[in-house]
Amino acid sequence: MTEKKDTKVKKVAIICAKASIEDVYATLVMANGAVMEGMEAKVFFTFFGLDAITKKYMMKLHTATVGNPGMRMPGGLPFPTLLGLIPGVEAGVSAMMRSQMNQLDIPPVDEFLDMITAGGGEIYACKLAMDMFKLEKKDLSDHVIDVLTIGEFYNMAGGEGSQIIFT
Repeated sequence: MTEKKDTKVKKVAIICAKASIEDVYATLVMANGAVMEGMEAKVFFTFFGLDAITKKYMMKLHTATVGNPGMRMPGGLPFPTLLGLIPGVEAGVSAMMRSQMNQLDIPPVDEFLDMITAGGGEIYACKLAMDMFKLEKKDLSDHVIDVLTIGEFYNMAGGEGSQIIFT
């Protein structure tokens, strides 16, 4: 009799490289879902994704209005991407998105990071991006465990039942 191999995901390593609300929240939702399912979750913020864990920007994220083919207006109509160039439109769309998230009781970034780390998830920042943007660890959320190279993060991400997700 052949032994059935366990193919269940046991660990996720999520890389967040963008700072739009929709990209950051996709990362946070997936990481939180993983810890809630009992999986090991490691999240690596790189390039503009660092804004999600930088104290100065983490609570001021915006929606990408220009060049976002999935953007919809109320009623489901496609959002004309050129409207995003008009002053104030991006801020208005971002405020509307935050309002809808509040109505759904979706926590702000800092609370989401609390939930992820309380569940055993780990938050990391990219050394290269930190150097490029001249940031120091003190500039980051207290949830950040360490600043790593991508190689160091990949070494932590391996193992049977592991998945790497890039958002």
